[in-house]
Amino acid sequence: MAQESIALTEAVYYILLSLHKPLHGYGIMLKVADLSSGRVRLAAGTLYGALNTLLDKGWIRALPGERISRKKEYVITEAGRGATANEMARLRELIANGELIFLGDKK
Repeated sequence: MAQESIALTEAVYYILLSLHKPLHGYGIMLKVADLSSGRVRLAAGTLYGALNTLLDKGWIRALPGERISRKKEYVITEAGRGATANEMARLRELIANGELIFLGDKK
């Protein structure tokens, strides 16, 4: 399946980054807050809406859970890794172009 070349929202980007190791919803919320130094805080509705979208896209998958636990863990897929890599390349291009314009004028 071809990679979509779309800009990710900051929340989706951080969710994908956080799922390089399996995590449940609350763990994702904590990891995103940690990665962003507390700047990005996900509400439950935002998180679970994004998780459903990412599951539909095949960018993450739910791991089989224990029957006694209601916590569902998620992990990034190869397609999700590709989407994350595409976003990182897009962000690098934005920075490079910004530096070219802003810093290039100062040289």
